Amino acid sequence: MGRLVAASAIAERVLAEATAPPRPRRIACLTEETVEILYRIGAGDLVVGVSKYVRRPPEAMSKPQVSAFVRADYAAVEALHPDLVLCFSDLQADIAAECARRGMAVVLFNQRSVAEILGVVLMVGSLVGREAAARDLAAALEAHLRFVAARAGALPRRPRVHFEEWDDPLITGIRWVAELVEVAGGDYLFPEASLAPDATRRIVAPEEVVRRDPEVVLASWCGKSVRFEAIRARPGWDAVTAVREGRLHEVDPALILQPGPAALTDGLDALHAAIADAVTTR
Repeated sequence: MGRLVAASAIAERVLAEATAPPRPRRIACLTEETVEILYRIGAGDLVVGVSKYVRRPPEAMSKPQVSAFVRADYAAVEALHPDLVLCFSDLQADIAAECARRGMAVVLFNQRSVAEILGVVLMVGSLVGREAAARDLAAALEAHLRFVAARAGALPRRPRVHFEEWDDPLITGIRWVAELVEVAGGDYLFPEASLAPDATRRIVAPEEVVRRDPEVVLASWCGKSVRFEAIRARPGWDAVTAVREGRLHEVDPALILQPGPAALTDGLDALHAAIADAVTTR
């Protein structure tokens, strides 16, 4: 009889725990975009740790910084007692695996396109029980895309645009960047290369950039400032239209190289401003 009572008590405890709200209450975000999403859907209070690169919103910068992009302080992450760790891309696969080995629940996103970015907004909202707010955010982001696309459609023409996210080797932008350049009114110089999932397959030859002759060059060298004199000094680049006409622009990596709301708002606006300038102020 005693065993039956004990078993019944255990069963009741298990059922009580199983029916408790399964939503995470302490989230460690090891890249920037999920931090911004959570704050924008009213769940910023759930964020207990962030990447050292987080900039949006500014108040998130005061949270404990427990990771870079390809490195994490696992002891610091564990000390936060997160019930969910959010990571991004194959570059954080080892980080995600180590967190899982240490008993933490992990979700790793791998969005590479504008559509997938919007999908991640909805998924993050679902994880924390903020589905309606996430739908509203996704709708607002899509509306901004359409707004900028309409402005781009009014431009007199679409200039050829080269975007580089690294200088040596020369790496063209990832898929969502290429798509945003197109939305902003430009013809992307290397659309085929942008579809590659990893940076090594997005390496382009500097002489091929010269051959395709971009009218606008956008540079966002993650982790260091763009050196325009180095771009101008590349062999043969003095013949490139963008170089001759001074259409070289730096885009803040925090605005365009994180696949979240920043890229679809301020990042897109920065691209459009540079592209519009090239075809309206000759």
